[in-house]
Amino acid sequence: MTMRRTVLAAALLAFLPASFAWAEMPDAAKSLFEAKSVAERNTALSTLEASAAKDPASGYAAGAGEFFTALELLAGGLHRYGFDSPKSFMLPLMQLPVPDNPNPQPLTYEEFRAILVSFRDRLEKSAATLGSVPANADIGMVVDLTRAGIDLNEDGAIAPEESFAAIMAALSRGSVDMSAAAPSLTFRFDRADGFWLQGYAEFLMAQADFWLAHDFKAMFDGSFHMLFPRAKLPLQDALVPLDVGMSGNMFASEWRFADFISLVHLVNWPVVEPERRQAARRHLLEMIRLSREDWKAILAETDNNREWLPGPQQKGANPLTGLDVGQEQVTAWLATLTMAEDLLEGRVLLPHFRIAGKGINMKRFFDEPKPFDLVLSITGPGIAPYLESGKILTSDDFDQIQREFGGAGFLTFALWFN
Repeated sequence: MTMRRTVLAAALLAFLPASFAWAEMPDAAKSLFEAKSVAERNTALSTLEASAAKDPASGYAAGAGEFFTALELLAGGLHRYGFDSPKSFMLPLMQLPVPDNPNPQPLTYEEFRAILVSFRDRLEKSAATLGSVPANADIGMVVDLTRAGIDLNEDGAIAPEESFAAIMAALSRGSVDMSAAAPSLTFRFDRADGFWLQGYAEFLMAQADFWLAHDFKAMFDGSFHMLFPRAKLPLQDALVPLDVGMSGNMFASEWRFADFISLVHLVNWPVVEPERRQAARRHLLEMIRLSREDWKAILAETDNNREWLPGPQQKGANPLTGLDVGQEQVTAWLATLTMAEDLLEGRVLLPHFRIAGKGINMKRFFDEPKPFDLVLSITGPGIAPYLESGKILTSDDFDQIQREFGGAGFLTFALWFN
C-alpha cells in the first residue's frame, strides 16, 4: 500500500458525520453514523435537518450526512449502470469502489450528466448546512470508521463491506487489519474538521461543475464503454471484448489502454454552461478560505484527543497516514494556499513549459471559458487565449514549499490537509 493511496483513501473517507456537540450528542446523530439501512439513516438525517437551525450539533451532523449521501448518490448511480472503476488519477470523481453489477441498465449521456448534477447539488446543500454552524461552536464526536458507511449498490442496506474502513481498504488496494493490534480507526472530530469537510465539498463541486460546464458527449460516446462495459454504449459491441471482466484496472489490458488514449484525445469539450466553469473557480477559492479557517481552528486547539488532522501542538501521528504535522508543514501549506489564490485571482500567472515570457491567467481561463481541449492545452494552442505578460510562478517558488514536506511529499500532505 503506497503512502499516496493511503492518504487519498483517508481524504475520500471524509464522507462521515464529522462532529457533534460534545456534551449533548443528538440521538439522531448516533443513528446517522451507526445506521444499518438507508431508511434508518435517512430518518435520522431528516430529524437532524429539522433541528439544524436551532442546534449547531444537529446542523453539523446534518451537513456531514448530506455530504456522504452525495457520495452515495454518485456510487449508486455508477453501480446502476455497471461502472468498472479505472482507479485512475485522471478521473478523480470516479474512484469509489463500486461493487460489480452483472445486470446493469443501459446508460445515456443525459443520464450520466444527471448523476453528476444530483451529486453536485447534494454537495452544495451539505456545504450550506456546514457553513451555518457557528465557527466557535463546541463540537466533538467520536466516530468509528468501521461502523459508519454508505450504500454503494442501492440495495437499501449499509453492510460491513460498505463501511468507511472497508472503502478505505479498497481505495488503497490493500486491507485494513481489524484485529486488536491494528491501529484504531476511531477519531474524535471537532469544529476544525467541519471546515475541512466543507472544503472538500467545495473541491468536489468544482470538479463536477467543470465537467458540467462542457458538452462531453463525443468523449462519452467514443470511450465510456471503458467505464461502463455492459451499459449498451454506442461502441460496446464493436470495441468491448466479450469476456471483459468487471473491476479490472484500466491498464490491465491493451484494449483498456487504447480506450484511455481515445478518452484523452476526445477531451475536446465545447462550453455549454459557462456559468458552471466560472462557479468552479469560486468553489476553489472558497476551499482555500475554508482551509485557512481549518488551520486557524486547529492551531487554537489545546486538547489532543484522537485527532483527524492534528496540529503541531498535538503530538502523535495519524494512524491512517503515519504522518506527524510540524509547524514547518503548516507554514508551507498556508504559503501554498496563498500561491493557489494568487493563481486563481490572476495575480500570478501559471507557466507553460514551451512558452517563455508569458504565463496563463487562470482567472480568465475560468471566467472567460472557451472550448477545453486537453491535448492542445498541453501542447500550447489551447491555452494561447489566456497568455499574458506579468509575474509568473517559478519552479523555485514551488520547490521551496515542497521541501518543507520532506520524504512523504507535497501531494501526500495536500490530499490530507485540503
